[in-house]
Amino acid sequence: MPFAPASRLILQPLAFAVGLLLAGAAQAQSLQELYDAARGYDATYLATRATADAAAARAAQAEALTRPSLYLSTSGTVARSDPPAGLSVNSRTLQAGLSGKYSVYNAGNLPTIDKARRAYALAQSDLEAAEQDLIVRLATAYFDVLAAKDALTTSQANKAGISEQLASAKRNFEVGTATITDTREAQARYDLAVAQELAAENDLRVKRVTLDQFVGRVGVEPKGLAVPVALPALPSSNIDTWVATADEQHPGVRRARLGLEIAQLDTQIARAGERPTLDASATLGGQNVHNNLNGIAAAQSGAGTGKNASIGLTLSYPLYTGGLTQNRIRETLVLEEKARNDLDFARRAVAEGTRRYFYLVQSQKAQVSAFEAAESSTKLALEATQLGYKVGVRVNLDVLNAQTQLYSTQRDLAKARYDVVVNSLRLRQASGQLRPEDVAAANSLLAR
Repeated sequence: MPFAPASRLILQPLAFAVGLLLAGAAQAQSLQELYDAARGYDATYLATRATADAAAARAAQAEALTRPSLYLSTSGTVARSDPPAGLSVNSRTLQAGLSGKYSVYNAGNLPTIDKARRAYALAQSDLEAAEQDLIVRLATAYFDVLAAKDALTTSQANKAGISEQLASAKRNFEVGTATITDTREAQARYDLAVAQELAAENDLRVKRVTLDQFVGRVGVEPKGLAVPVALPALPSSNIDTWVATADEQHPGVRRARLGLEIAQLDTQIARAGERPTLDASATLGGQNVHNNLNGIAAAQSGAGTGKNASIGLTLSYPLYTGGLTQNRIRETLVLEEKARNDLDFARRAVAEGTRRYFYLVQSQKAQVSAFEAAESSTKLALEATQLGYKVGVRVNLDVLNAQTQLYSTQRDLAKARYDVVVNSLRLRQASGQLRPEDVAAANSLLAR
């Protein structure tokens, strides 16, 4: 009874993968290349970066509260007077002056400046979080394409193996050495394999579209993992170290901490509304007045060039604001308490996320080891089943099941490896340690 050798069936996925690699070698792109492109294209990241730039400008604006202001003003007027009796009078006046103002004392100025500075630091935290999110989203899309390609490869190899088994069952039925049951079982399994292949092809197309939109290109071809596969090692196997680092470095915790500081500054600004303000002002100006009677220049009172200068202090003390200041203070105190609760929640959420991804990565690494052992076992099982089918102690269905088991194991093994790489990045993101350098580290795992 003819059957497909186990070595041939096992090598089919590898041969197909090599074919894909050779076909796309000219345009295959690394994770680092796509990350560099995505930083200049991804709309979400660029919008956050623009917000951070705007926050820097607002912080610079606030600095002006402690600096003097100076204005130049000019004006010109022309007037004509035609009394019922007498001569008409034409008057032309030109004025120019400088005016300046300086806030000598305002209790709300320094807290306002500090608030703008912290708002800029908060925007920087948002930008850091956006960059981490971009890394994770891109890596997820990148390795999703690789996983979809592997799933399609194994589906096609599985269909090819079942096709050979179906042909063998038909030949054996024709010569009378097998029943129609073997043929029908193989046909049913082949039809299912065709459906699985179609689903895998569509899934790969969808995953490619997702990856393409990160860089605004079409037909991005990611590089696969280098062989032998080396999974990333964690810098620490102590969960408490990860959690402590997350509380210190995570941009979400830092953002919540800055939010509390801003709320406290808002309270200081609101309390400043009960205090006096002192402003210094100064003006320097001059004017030129020219009069004429019926077109003849005439010197009258007020005509000619004059100068003026003044300097003064203005003290303003709020006596009654209709309850505005007092209720504003109450509002900021409540918002301060809210910000304190937000900080507690951020710390708990970050600690929980860090623990979840730490255990997930540890579990997935163990799964990879288990799948590698299972792959070796299923290869041997397939060879033994095919030999048993040849000598008549195993039936066609046993071979089909062994083939399907091998390809499913290979697909799950590849997916588990990709998950370890991506979730290692997510663990760093959850603990606030994810940096652009980690992209280079993940990129080093790929084929050259």
